[in-house]
Amino acid sequence: MSARLFVPHDFAVPQGLSGEGFRLEPLQPRHNAADHAAWMSSIEHIRATPGFQERGWPPLAGMSLAANLRDLERHADDFEKRVGFTYSVLDRRDEVIGCVYIYPSHADARITQVRSWVRADRSNLDGPVHDAVTGWLSSVWPFEQVSYRSGT
Repeated sequence: MSARLFVPHDFAVPQGLSGEGFRLEPLQPRHNAADHAAWMSSIEHIRATPGFQERGWPPLAGMSLAANLRDLERHADDFEKRVGFTYSVLDRRDEVIGCVYIYPSHADARITQVRSWVRADRSNLDGPVHDAVTGWLSSVWPFEQVSYRSGT
C-alpha cells in the first residue's frame, strides 16, 4: 500500500499569494533573521492565535537564531519534497510579519491542517490573511478538507 500524496505529482505548487497589505512567498532560510525577530516579538500574541493555543509554540523562552534556522531549513525541505508548505507573510516593504503553515493533519491525512500567525503589531492582518488564504486554498489548491481556525 503506497503512502497518500499530500498534493498530486502534477499539481503546480503556488509560489505565493498577494493580499491587501501583505503577500506570501515560500519560507526560506534567507528569512531566518527577520522570521526570528517577527515571532520573538510576538510570542504571547501567537500563542493566543487559533491553531497555536494548544501547540506550545512558540516556546515562551524563545529559541536561538541557529535553532530557528534549522526549523526554517526543515520547512523549506518539506516544501521541496511537497509534504508540507510554509509561507512567509511579508508586508509591502518585504518585512516578515508572519507565517502560514499548510500540512496534512497528523490525526487524519485526508484533512489539510492550516495555521497562520502575524506579529502582534500587525494583528489587524490576522483576519485578512485568514480570509485570503481560505479563498486561495479553496480555489487553487487540490484539498478536499481543510481545517483552518479563525480568531476573527
